[in-house]
Amino acid sequence: MDRLSALEIFVTVVSEGSFSAAARSLGMSKSAVSKHIAALEDRLGVRLLNRTTRRLSLTDAGALYCERANRLIAEAEDAEAEVSQLSSAPKGVLRLSAPLSFGIRHLGPLLPAFLAQNPGLTIDLKLDDRLVDLVQDGFDIALRVTTLTDSSLMVRRLCPSRVVMVASPDYLAERGIPTEPADLKEHACLVYSNQTYGLEWRLVEAASGDKLTVRLGDSRVRANNGDILRFAALQGQGIAILPTFFVGEDISSQRLVRVLPGWEGISNDVCLVWPHARYTPAKVRAFVDYMVKALGGGTPPWEDCPSLSRGLPPSQG
Repeated sequence: MDRLSALEIFVTVVSEGSFSAAARSLGMSKSAVSKHIAALEDRLGVRLLNRTTRRLSLTDAGALYCERANRLIAEAEDAEAEVSQLSSAPKGVLRLSAPLSFGIRHLGPLLPAFLAQNPGLTIDLKLDDRLVDLVQDGFDIALRVTTLTDSSLMVRRLCPSRVVMVASPDYLAERGIPTEPADLKEHACLVYSNQTYGLEWRLVEAASGDKLTVRLGDSRVRANNGDILRFAALQGQGIAILPTFFVGEDISSQRLVRVLPGWEGISNDVCLVWPHARYTPAKVRAFVDYMVKALGGGTPPWEDCPSLSRGLPPSQG
């Protein structure tokens, strides 16, 4: 008989505790099970089981072999399940979580093409800025904009999410252009209220990588949503620090311009996370592959403009 079948018979005998019980579980005769175990021991040249009239027990060699056998059987089952997924089209409901603003701006436009490629799938999308528990809340996968850390989840990074300071040309014409981070204390700053460090901005110098924490002065607007801060910046209410996926198009059109272009906020990653499993469901794998092609090719689409690398031209100051 083949080796994998021999492993399965052996571990069944061990788990059931007797040849008779294993035979019933496997749909074989007791004598056939006994012959297979004897043949396995002959091939290995060691005794795996101590047999008495009342019970079976593992020898030291049998205990080691049983541990390895269980592992090999599990890996074989995983391989079969994963390969079978490759031949089956994704189907069912994909329960997906994403941040509100990013979901509306950049995920939503990508979904129609994904659904067209996967006609057997339905998407149940929940937009929420809170960090959901995928397992407890029943999500298959989540898109997150975060700093990647060690996690019990499977993670696939898609692209960076840079954070830059911006203001309208009208605001800078009226209040002046900051030339160093300390100047921010003299400006109206627009603050994201969900951040844990209050009226401070944590900055990184692009050239050196040096980090700096700046205590802000006047904060005219505080909000727990980036779109509100973007709108306030567009209306000339102050300087905002926002991810480029919010303001990339505004910078490209010069509705907003970068402030202190040599400095940025702490960057994050746009990534996908999903629960660990023996194999990744076809619907999750299909979504991951699609998003990698859409956003994982280097520079994300919202940064595809030269203006992001520079600030306000001197002539406009």
